[in-house]
Amino acid sequence: MHHACPLTALAPGEAMRLETSPPIAVFHTEDGELFALDDTCTHQDASLADGWVEGCEVECPLHASKFNLRTGEVDAPPAKLPVRAHKVFVVDGQIMVEESSHAPNLPPGLTINGHV
Repeated sequence: MHHACPLTALAPGEAMRLETSPPIAVFHTEDGELFALDDTCTHQDASLADGWVEGCEVECPLHASKFNLRTGEVDAPPAKLPVRAHKVFVVDGQIMVEESSHAPNLPPGLTINGHV
């Protein structure tokens, strides 16, 4: 499990990047829900934590690919591969992320710990 931050430190509508390998983005929606996805867009190397959240989607800031916050599936191209979705828990007021055991989908040319 990865510790993100206290729940009070991530305001609704905000996102943060965890410096894991690969990085994970944690999103706190305007509706108060918490989600975590791999932070790197599968189309090109861009941080989804820097993107725009609307409803249950995040839009990549680089080329406008959209990913479903619940599943990591692609909702709008140019990305074709999903990002991993991770489980999020609040334990004693702290946001905790349980990283998916699936291999990450990374953009072309990016490698992390031997994953391509």
